[in-house]
Amino acid sequence: MSIRRWWAPLSCTLALVAATIGVSGARADDALLNALKSAKVIELNFVWDQRAPVLSFNPPFLASLINTHKQTAGWIPQLSFAADMMYFSGQHGAPTIDAIGHIGHDGKLFGGLPAADNEAPNGLLALGIETYPKERFINRGVLLDVARHKKVDALAPGEEISAADLEATAKAQGVEVRPGDSVLIRTGYGKFFGDKAKYMGLRPGPGEGAAKWLAEKKIFLAGDDQLTFEVYPEKGTIFPAHRILIADSGIYIVENMNLEELAEALAARKQYDFALVLNPLRLRGMTGSPLNAFALVP
Repeated sequence: MSIRRWWAPLSCTLALVAATIGVSGARADDALLNALKSAKVIELNFVWDQRAPVLSFNPPFLASLINTHKQTAGWIPQLSFAADMMYFSGQHGAPTIDAIGHIGHDGKLFGGLPAADNEAPNGLLALGIETYPKERFINRGVLLDVARHKKVDALAPGEEISAADLEATAKAQGVEVRPGDSVLIRTGYGKFFGDKAKYMGLRPGPGEGAAKWLAEKKIFLAGDDQLTFEVYPEKGTIFPAHRILIADSGIYIVENMNLEELAEALAARKQYDFALVLNPLRLRGMTGSPLNAFALVP
């Protein structure tokens, strides 16, 4: 089944499904469920724990059991339970999404809101991650596999992905990037997630030109498979992609995505669009959220 025929039941309401496939009521429900059940589920996450790579200026992931089965045995007849406490940075994990209020440019958040006037000790007063639209929990995803296009397993440390690279990759893959899409970029660096020194060192990723290209396409979300989304070369970075995408354009950024299985599956199909399922936690005023993200592929 082609992605276009399969995509409509996934992304539309049941009424639209019924109109699309010419059925109604229970048959429309069945059509939607059958479309979902027929899909291959591909997880886009790494496992997040105390060893997960996190930038040094963010709090590390820490967790502990505050109640154990040994402690709670007998509190409730025939039952025991364990409960944990987690402390972690909302901005970085495996993977995580940046809220639109996460980045300011010249003192302004997206839409011209004064950054300093829209924050409080307990969180952002505007553009926190809780404002992520529910209509985008399922979205058309496009993978731009730059590493595969360049015929390498992974791009070189500090290698910048340019606008021309993204354009050439999309053309070679025969995929169109449309307004409202979620665009994921594979650098190949995801395979180094378990190698903390390499993963946190110099990193390939989109540069300023690539970020402008994505913004001009009016996409909804951009993500990739490394620590900070954008290129981190020897000379360092002032995070132009974060500025251009988040603060200037209102485009969400997702970091630390596991794109290896997805890349293999899409390359085998020779078709690079898919259904992306991605839903941040409703954390009021927070600058980001951990995710459970996955792809549905026909």
